[in-house]
Amino acid sequence: FNVELPPPACPIKEEFQTQCHDLVLELEWVKEAEVTMTSQPLPVSDVADEETVGMKKVASVIAVSSCKGGVGKSTTAVNLAFALQSLGARVGIFDADVYGPSLPTMITPQDDTVRFVGRQIAPLERNGVKLMSFGYVNEGAAVMRGPMITQLLDQFLSVTNWGELDYMILDMPPGTGDIQLTLTQRLNMTAAVIVTTP
Repeated sequence: FNVELPPPACPIKEEFQTQCHDLVLELEWVKEAEVTMTSQPLPVSDVADEETVGMKKVASVIAVSSCKGGVGKSTTAVNLAFALQSLGARVGIFDADVYGPSLPTMITPQDDTVRFVGRQIAPLERNGVKLMSFGYVNEGAAVMRGPMITQLLDQFLSVTNWGELDYMILDMPPGTGDIQLTLTQRLNMTAAVIVTTP
């Protein structure tokens, strides 16, 4: 029989498979059982224009945030992304901290050349995880005010061709400023992880 799990990265897949197998074998009329674990891809919205894919094929958005800097938020975001990818999920990381992007410091892409696919930016990659940060396209931090930041984030979200992803990890900047407000208003967040110190 088949057991369908949430797509596609289920950390306890083997445990479920063993439990299902053992429970079915406890039935007196069952002599033998074979359990096949399956998953269905997360639903993504239909895309009419491949030229402007952006975030349309991203199934789940997980924001990683903190109230202050230096608590390990970016480290948590990177570890979460690569852990999900190791479980079989298609994952991307978007470093939304324009004032002090940390993704370029933490992850060196396999090829750091920014390329265009049609009218969209192709995200960089490392070990199958798609990456995008202001720090990859502009060396250093930026000095910008609210409206400029909002426009820049809109461009990054809509012009980056993420393709089909199961999870987009948003590495938010610390605090509660324009970037956080813009992203929470523009994106349908699936979950959030708040990183603090004890």
